[in-house]
Amino acid sequence: MNARRMRILIATGVLAFSAACSNKQAEQLPPAPVGSDGAATAANGLQAEGILDAAERLRRDFIAQVGSDTVHFVTDSHLLDARARQILDAQAAWLLRQPTVRVTIEGHADERGTREYNLGLAERRANAAKNYLAARGIAASRMNVISWGKERPVALGSDEASWAQNRRAVSVVVQGY
Repeated sequence: MNARRMRILIATGVLAFSAACSNKQAEQLPPAPVGSDGAATAANGLQAEGILDAAERLRRDFIAQVGSDTVHFVTDSHLLDARARQILDAQAAWLLRQPTVRVTIEGHADERGTREYNLGLAERRANAAKNYLAARGIAASRMNVISWGKERPVALGSDEASWAQNRRAVSVVVQGY
């Protein structure tokens, strides 16, 4: 009798487990990050249909007029070089022409160093860009800063070329007021 009860309990457990597994819904993945192939394909599909939202049109205009939303830094530094200042001057000019637009300045670091160190360095980089734009007449209230540290690289690789691409501050057009 014990063996029979054991078989029944095991069979019941297997059936319950199978039923629980079969009722699971497929895991939903978060949307692809901006700039990934999936997002670009989706944006192109929307553009073809003529329903790009205002924020996407502003972002595209920003890139078209300014040329770059990104400034790069040398290793372990948050100092703006001449090229970075040139890009930020163009960004400031565009932002002055668009007084209702807000931006988020994202700071990034390469993969070397601790998480804490890179978060701090990336924040200093984002603040350097923000302070430069503020000095060019952009209200600080129109700009937010976020530090991603080494968490969101644009180039995967453990070489100088990849690291150089990941040491950056990116101005992201968020919205109008």
